[in-house]
Amino acid sequence: MKQTLTYGSMALVAMLSIASCTQTVRELNPAVTPVSSLMTPDNNTSVRLEPGTPASVQFKWGPTQTAEGVLYEVAFDKVDGDFSKPFYKTVSDGLGVQPQLTLSHNDLKKIAALGGIAASSTGSVKWTVLASIALNRQMSTTTRILTMTRPAGFAELPDSLYLTGSATEGGEDVTKSIAFKKTEDGVFEAFTSLKAGTYYLTDRRTGSGKNYYVAKDTVREGNTPVTLTGATKTYRLRYDFNIATAQATEIQSVGLFMSAYNKEIGTLTYAGNGTWTAASIPVEFYPFSWGRDERYKFVMHTANGLAYLGSANVNNNSPAGAPASYFQVQSVSDAQWDNTYKFDPTADGKKVKVDLVLRANAPYTHQVTVLK
Repeated sequence: MKQTLTYGSMALVAMLSIASCTQTVRELNPAVTPVSSLMTPDNNTSVRLEPGTPASVQFKWGPTQTAEGVLYEVAFDKVDGDFSKPFYKTVSDGLGVQPQLTLSHNDLKKIAALGGIAASSTGSVKWTVLASIALNRQMSTTTRILTMTRPAGFAELPDSLYLTGSATEGGEDVTKSIAFKKTEDGVFEAFTSLKAGTYYLTDRRTGSGKNYYVAKDTVREGNTPVTLTGATKTYRLRYDFNIATAQATEIQSVGLFMSAYNKEIGTLTYAGNGTWTAASIPVEFYPFSWGRDERYKFVMHTANGLAYLGSANVNNNSPAGAPASYFQVQSVSDAQWDNTYKFDPTADGKKVKVDLVLRANAPYTHQVTVLK
């Protein structure tokens, strides 16, 4: 009986296999007709590409006459090219299904650069649409010219940035280079000192990244180091790769500003590694009729004037039990009472140690320690 059941089961499986093999299979028709109508942008449209903008350009065309299964790509080539080797291709919106493509200004900056349009200049490229099913690809029967004006910035924005060289705090060992804080796409900031020597910028700490240098307040790609002479100075360095600008603002000192007195009650000096410190500052809360006032923030003395650092909150409570975010600092206005912190009540009539920490690897912050 057992042997009979086994043979029967095998026969049933064979019958099911034969049945499944005889099912009707619908074949994919690989024929595809080319796109015949490009809609937007119009031929010879001019676009001024703006850095850091959410603006975009939509490319639209009439769909092919093929029923389904079409993949669309937009191809870009030089004006005198024939699209046999386009310098850039990308699938349309919806993973290649929709008869349109949306490209941001940042995307178009890259395309312009690949098409030979230099920064701060105007040039043209040619575009068309490719429609394909499987291995069958058809180029549109028409093409269009797009003229673009590139801004001064870089087409490829670095995702990270480091400062290295004999003039820097980290020295010539690139693995110890000074990291920048990325404040927005393509924009980097660092608080550090520079001394006599040379320095350059790089996007990697491995020594195999892209290198940059500064010339006439612009940042440029290349291996030319910047040479400095003279005394060591502390700076706020800011590089915007969207518009290729470089700023080095000398920081002379940082003061602890107490609102009720409307003046600085102590000075912090630069201690290296993005940190300013004051070992001992006397604190005396200001006596008003309604009570004693303990509000404070920071003022940075720079070669370009005063810059205030304080709380994101216009008003704050006592720091007792407050989270670490309470002590974070950012650029604020010079309003006497706004965006201030409050000293711990035990600081009244005592001395405090103050540290202001502006480093890339964490939120900018500060610490106040009441001394015994």
